[in-house]
Amino acid sequence: MGTAYLLTGSNLGDRASSLQKANARIAQSCGKIIAFSSLYETAPWGLLDQPAFLNQAIAVETSLNPEELMRELLEIEAAMGRVRDARYGPRIIDLDILLYDQVIMERPILNLPHPALPQRRFALTPLAEIAPSLLHPVLHKTVQELLLECTDDSDVQKKLQ
Repeated sequence: MGTAYLLTGSNLGDRASSLQKANARIAQSCGKIIAFSSLYETAPWGLLDQPAFLNQAIAVETSLNPEELMRELLEIEAAMGRVRDARYGPRIIDLDILLYDQVIMERPILNLPHPALPQRRFALTPLAEIAPSLLHPVLHKTVQELLLECTDDSDVQKKLQ
């Protein structure tokens, strides 16, 4: 069994409902969700002219290897209506693997750890809520340290639930 740390996001339709549906599908086909962050309202990143995102970090205990997990997540996105027509564009659901144990890999389907994690406040903030002392396997810094050093000044606000 491995532990994967995922970031879920949505900026189209009923965002909170999309995240709930994705979590249910992840629990059904990928493994046991052992931690959930709060929901965070986050400014778009990469392509700014689009609605704000709702993001959540989750930790999943899984028997799937990283590539199998990524394939399952891509299937969940497709089943939920994800359309990939613009890089960083609006999407009903976005499922990313940020870290998987201390795995370091570069493959066509997946790079671990997520290469942009240290530069993305919208990913580090919810991840730090559930795993602040988790060590980045390449940078050898904790998630909390990466968040404190992050120069991304994008708006990230915890949603009151």
